[in-house]
Amino acid sequence: MDVILWRHAEAHALPDELAADAQADLQRALTSKGERQAQRMAEWLNRRLPESTRILVSPAVRTQQTALALARPFRTVKALSPDAAVDAVLQAARWPDAAEPVLIVGHQPTLGAVAARLLTGQDLPWSIKKAGVWWLRSRQRGEDAGVVLQAVQTVEFL
Repeated sequence: MDVILWRHAEAHALPDELAADAQADLQRALTSKGERQAQRMAEWLNRRLPESTRILVSPAVRTQQTALALARPFRTVKALSPDAAVDAVLQAARWPDAAEPVLIVGHQPTLGAVAARLLTGQDLPWSIKKAGVWWLRSRQRGEDAGVVLQAVQTVEFL
């Protein structure tokens, strides 16, 4: 099974007085730079993603806008909200048992923590850059199961 973690592109910051307002945070939109980042990464992904890829997206406006750049159908999943837990993300993805690849469009620090858990078995504060992608694959060899890092891509290198 493949799980592809795509962090949303650059979004507008919240004013200090709204920094703790979860509802206001969900409404943050991409900046014009973020729109360009999302488009560039979407082009890279569209050349590589199988047609059968399930795309799961946080309900936040910035992740919705990032996913729209793919021009593919996707499903909004509340469990992928900015405060999502690693276990909730893995459950939504049906990791490691899904038959098809899954693209998760979400947030830091959750996506970095998902990558760390899958690659090390530990909950570590790893970071994924804005608009960045980490592509991981579950691999079974005999009785041994593992995770392989297939690709890490950032918009700076596209």
